[in-house]
Amino acid sequence: MALDPQELGQSNSDLAAILQELRKRAGLSGVQLARRVNMSQSKISKIETGKVTPSLVDVELILRALGAPTELMAQVTVLARIANTEWQDARALRRKGLDKKQVELATLEQNSTEFRYFLPTMITGLLATPEYIRASLAPFPGDHSKAIARKLDRQAVLYDSTKRFTFILTEQACLWPLVPEQAMAMQLDRLASVSLLPNVRLGVIPMAGHMPWAPLNVFTIYDASLATVEVSTGALVFRDPRDIQEYLGEFRTFEGYSLWGESARVKLREWADRHRGISRDL
Repeated sequence: MALDPQELGQSNSDLAAILQELRKRAGLSGVQLARRVNMSQSKISKIETGKVTPSLVDVELILRALGAPTELMAQVTVLARIANTEWQDARALRRKGLDKKQVELATLEQNSTEFRYFLPTMITGLLATPEYIRASLAPFPGDHSKAIARKLDRQAVLYDSTKRFTFILTEQACLWPLVPEQAMAMQLDRLASVSLLPNVRLGVIPMAGHMPWAPLNVFTIYDASLATVEVSTGALVFRDPRDIQEYLGEFRTFEGYSLWGESARVKLREWADRHRGISRDL
């Protein structure tokens, strides 16, 4: 299904109005509907006033309870999927200031416990050296000193033993020369170092062997309850459990392609040496 960014953000109120209208047409009160779908009357009220965004499962339960025809169920389900998806426009974020995004991410990290990062193209800020962070922001105009400082501040979350992190990086992410060769080697040294933290799993996927599943985008999963997917022009935020489960399944597939522990560190040292121009065969 194609998501129109213009619809995102408007669909929640549309969905609320449609569900309320369908309930009234069915001649049911909020209390009666709540009983039929095993929800509280308060939740039904919040859904119909747009204060709570219902999941796809919630919407399907309500539509079945109201006896909605198949075609209408399909249309409303599409609207529910859009309502559970948020579009974050990259240009708008840059206008607000890239440091504001770092505050938002820090809050998300503070309120989450388990993190899964799939990184097919470049290294994420939590793992990046200061030089790598500066280079990643360099293409965008303006003073990035606040954003750089906040990115570096966010790295402290890696040392919080109550949180668990799993990072998967492809060979391309590790070898893409975003900074000069020696700086890239130091960046890979940092990856190897971070992988030794007891609450961090760091895997790498070498470009070798047969891998029938191909990656499309950078994505992050927070606590199996929220997923963000990054594209060049912005990011999509998914909250519906079905979408989250699809990304969890994809992540598990890439886990199976990855090297972990000392095998990953051996490969990282090999790639660092390649950046340094050192051959381990000598």
